[in-house]
Amino acid sequence: MKKVYIETMGCQMNKSDSERMLGMLSNFGYEETTEPKQADLLMVNTCSIRQLSEDKAFSLIGTWGKWKKTRKDLKIGFCGCVAQQKAQKIFKRANYVDFVLGTHKIYSLPAIIEKINQGEKVCECEETNSTEDSEAAKFEISRVKAVNAWIPITEGCNNFCTYCIVPYTRGRERSRQPEIIIKEVKDALKSGFKEVTLLGQNVDSYGKDFKDKDYKLADLLREVNSIEGQFRIRFVTSYPTDITDELIKTVVELDKVCEYFHIPMQSGSSVVLKAMNRRYDRETYMKIAQKIRDMVPGVTITSDFIAGFPGETEEQFVETLTAMEEIGIDYSNTAAYSPREKTVAAKWVDKFIDEDIKFERLARLNEQNRKCCLASNKKFLGKTMEVLIENFENHKGKNVITGRTRNNKIVHIPYDQDLTGEFVQAKITGIKTWYLNGELI
Repeated sequence: MKKVYIETMGCQMNKSDSERMLGMLSNFGYEETTEPKQADLLMVNTCSIRQLSEDKAFSLIGTWGKWKKTRKDLKIGFCGCVAQQKAQKIFKRANYVDFVLGTHKIYSLPAIIEKINQGEKVCECEETNSTEDSEAAKFEISRVKAVNAWIPITEGCNNFCTYCIVPYTRGRERSRQPEIIIKEVKDALKSGFKEVTLLGQNVDSYGKDFKDKDYKLADLLREVNSIEGQFRIRFVTSYPTDITDELIKTVVELDKVCEYFHIPMQSGSSVVLKAMNRRYDRETYMKIAQKIRDMVPGVTITSDFIAGFPGETEEQFVETLTAMEEIGIDYSNTAAYSPREKTVAAKWVDKFIDEDIKFERLARLNEQNRKCCLASNKKFLGKTMEVLIENFENHKGKNVITGRTRNNKIVHIPYDQDLTGEFVQAKITGIKTWYLNGELI
């Protein structure tokens, strides 16, 4: 049996795509290996959110290209967002690549493998308005053995934020059919997964593009929640102004849906938000966050922030720091602004922030993030919380089971047996910046 190795970069959507590609390849005589040098087929599934990720991808295949000089039968595939963006240009930069596969046509992979085995070079990067659900139903998904299963429900994005490459690499928003999603949820649960995360670049837009039915994210959550068994449901990523009162009420009403919202704010300055083409200002975001906190007991709200957006002043950056504190953000993903080809902001070269200033701001942003996380964690000291155990490991010389609470807090619990996949009750006995300590009760 031939072996395949996939290096996955970037977001959970990419990880989900890799699981689907592995499932397709298993039907064609391939088995996954974790050792790239043992593989007959090497694939990189790329992310183009930041330049660093793109550079890492090209560096990686450069190494693989050297291996190919002595292994003529070795096949190399370049997939994902950078593939969708660069297409045929990849062959010019790396002529040892056998195929380029974009984000819209992953179900072309079986046909691509047949072609490259016959000596062809293949580029499949055409855009489509389809979700390829009809093709998805034909293949199993080779999910990474874990507790949580990532299940895409939407693809693409319509927002065109001035910094973001996603609409150009993933296309416009397309909702997958509910019956396909429900089948994938049931299959994941049968395989032993105890948590499902419904995934999309803008998950709250689910169903808005359906022409034949009125069916939204709240409806999908209700249907998934009705499936028998003990498991959890999450959904990411939310766009602030697309979060409806109905959705918030649904989270409260459904017992399996977790008290957790990931809502990127990106900046605390209304001026910068307008330049980013975000459809809200500072005050609007704060009202949405407060409404969620008022309606959902024990909820955590996490976010994304960018430091050094073109034209951002020191005063505007400070507004981001104060917003994080005032909102009580529980955790944030942070990044320095990275210009991406095709986006509007990438053309504002005269407004680019000096690199030293940009990364100094990122350091301050990370420090504020640490403060917010610690303040958030302090709220749970002494409380009893349900924890879904995700792994068993030796942590600082002690056996520890580690898992997550319903509101996505990581908890370390000293214990000598592996309880991965089990729900336990734990009392929170200590706090650190990034996690909680607990004991079983």
